[in-house]
Amino acid sequence: EGQLIVGAMAGGWVAIANQGSDAFWIVPAMVTAGAIGGALWAAIPALLKTRFNAEETLTTLMLSYVANLMLAYMMHGPWRDPEGMNFPQSIMFNDSALFAILIEGSRVNTSLFIALAAVLVFWFFNARSFLHFQIEVGGLAPAASHYAGFSSKQTVWFCLLISGLTAGIAGVGEIAGPVGQLNLNISPGYGFAAIIVAYLGRLHALGIVLAGFLMALIYLGGEAAQVALQLPAAITGIFQGMLLFFLLGSDVFIDNRLRRLA
Repeated sequence: EGQLIVGAMAGGWVAIANQGSDAFWIVPAMVTAGAIGGALWAAIPALLKTRFNAEETLTTLMLSYVANLMLAYMMHGPWRDPEGMNFPQSIMFNDSALFAILIEGSRVNTSLFIALAAVLVFWFFNARSFLHFQIEVGGLAPAASHYAGFSSKQTVWFCLLISGLTAGIAGVGEIAGPVGQLNLNISPGYGFAAIIVAYLGRLHALGIVLAGFLMALIYLGGEAAQVALQLPAAITGIFQGMLLFFLLGSDVFIDNRLRRLA
């Protein structure tokens, strides 16, 4: 979540700095800046993990709050739209700083091709890369990984930097796509939902795509439930949490044989 927000801020900075320009390179520059920003933000927990053995789950979670506060500061201060009636949001980006719409009347834009490319790269990495084998061995059997001579520090740096890079690009896809500006609600928890998507997809490229569609339906269904049934906004998070816990419960019964003891 933190990498996504920082990546969005980095890409948004490019758009704001070039407001009024129709240059063709603005969107590529935004994507590049978002990737670099997300990777640099992910480097912080990577350094803490390899240098001080800090748990990366906790450090990335806490850094998400820092990223949110940084975004709030910029939206209430330097990047606030002077004509935005004092709302914490940036100026609306030019068309040159937005992904082109593919289907008129919808929000499907050219960032879809970036997502498809990421899926193909992920599939190739899982199927053909020796580094993926090192990562898998390190996760399942750290002692065996160390005995085989695999570098655990290299694995940590690679995983966190790549995840930060892709999350930063996803943040740019949000602000340069449906949102069209920076504001405090550029991510309703996409970074946390991605954990469920990866787990539900079993780290398989096709499975992750299908799980992503399912999570999208949950988001849309939660919004519809808020409007039609007057339910609170937390209903989407409840659906996501129930899905994850049911999935974890299923794994418990699949991986373990539970017996009743006298």
